[in-house]
Amino acid sequence: MSKTEPKKKVDPFHSLIAGGTAGAIEGVITYPFEFAKTRLQLVDKASKSSRNPLVLIYTTAKQQGVGALYTGCPAFVVGNTVKAGVRFLGFDAIKKLLADKDGKLSGPRGVLAGLGAGLLESVVAVTPFEAIKTAMIDDKQTVKPKYQGGVISSSFRLCRDLGVRGLYAGLVPVSMRQAANQAVRLGSYNAIKSTLQQASGSRPDEPLSSGLTFVIGAFAGIVTVYTTMPIDTVKTRMQALGAREQYKSTVDCFVKIFKQEGALTFWKGATPRLGRLVLSGGIVFTIYEKMLVFMA
Repeated sequence: MSKTEPKKKVDPFHSLIAGGTAGAIEGVITYPFEFAKTRLQLVDKASKSSRNPLVLIYTTAKQQGVGALYTGCPAFVVGNTVKAGVRFLGFDAIKKLLADKDGKLSGPRGVLAGLGAGLLESVVAVTPFEAIKTAMIDDKQTVKPKYQGGVISSSFRLCRDLGVRGLYAGLVPVSMRQAANQAVRLGSYNAIKSTLQQASGSRPDEPLSSGLTFVIGAFAGIVTVYTTMPIDTVKTRMQALGAREQYKSTVDCFVKIFKQEGALTFWKGATPRLGRLVLSGGIVFTIYEKMLVFMA
């Protein structure tokens, strides 16, 4: 690349569309893992049911049908579409502000850009849609479920019952989780991608191969799971039905889980979340990069 060759800039609209498309596809493919993770985080410590996510998925499908594995999925997919669109739009915008004159982003600045993108998506999309998904999965376990009829009508009834306060009840832990998630995920992805581009002499805006993009995205997913799992568990508990009566605040939830159930409880559901985020990382980054190339 000559010094006079202009650097390509990602169109904000392209970032939004590419991210939203990647989020929608990833959400549908990986939702059973998300279902299993949420169920395991909600299960009572005294329960005798298996903690194996694969057994949980198999048992649920056998007893309630495959459709039960997609309880809360529509809300999750819509939220995932908006979330991914906002995430990449925010990340690209912040990255553009923080990049040096050659378009390169240092490791710490990449983490900072991911942090900002995570906070943005948590407020705009993640908190309300995750609240609906979690409440529906929790409701499914009750003797007389209230919100398992038509997807649209039951979602509207749930939103009405929860109210704005209920939909944003887990805003603090969700924001903490999303900020940490994207700081680690986007930061590590950007760092590895930049290192490989520098080693090969590629431009900062030049996409990697699909296979390499998938591998880097999957690795970023592994790192993200184990570093942010405690925040994710607290987030799920705070969005469960009846959480208002059980926990006074996010800190109170952290303390009660630690005292009553032990530290390992914070990593309950890590295996299915790992399965989802490894696939998610690979799928999202690959589709996002390819969509940008296609629209360009």
